[in-house]
Amino acid sequence: MTDAGGGTGVPVRRSRLAEYAEMAGQPPKESHPLEVSGSAPALAGPGPVETGRGAEPSDAEVASRRREFTALLAAFRDTAVLVPLRSGGWLTADFGGVRWILAFSDTSALARYASARDEAHQEWTYRTVLGARLLDVAVPAAGVPCGVALDAADGVEHAVLFPPVAGVVPDAFAVDHVRRGGAPR
Repeated sequence: MTDAGGGTGVPVRRSRLAEYAEMAGQPPKESHPLEVSGSAPALAGPGPVETGRGAEPSDAEVASRRREFTALLAAFRDTAVLVPLRSGGWLTADFGGVRWILAFSDTSALARYASARDEAHQEWTYRTVLGARLLDVAVPAAGVPCGVALDAADGVEHAVLFPPVAGVVPDAFAVDHVRRGGAPR
């Protein structure tokens, strides 16, 4: 695909991701763009978490959100996602003492991220990786507390974080895992 390059008449190679960015200007509407076949839910977050100083959630609400996240985690583990490559490794971001591997459900989600960083014009190289492989292999290989951020540019309604905690990543690499002797990792 080429672009005339500012009216000079000379064709300039244009990243295919730039075209996706033009098409994907808005985040997804009602549901997440990646749906898992069968009875598993779409890969969409359990909804925004209220951070105000309101009443504590009921036990039933906590249990419901845990069930939703467990189903979401299972769907993620069985789904292939796109992971951009940068400087010979995965595209990551460090925040709050945790390294986050940035993964995207499809090229439109990756394009929205590239646009948000004002980098849609660049060529983006990515690899398709199974969610389970990210959590079970890439996270332990990071050497630091590490989790996965899915569709980071899509806001709290659609982006999902899979933090480095027991039940999400291997226990030996979970930040809440207790080592022998009672000291947390």
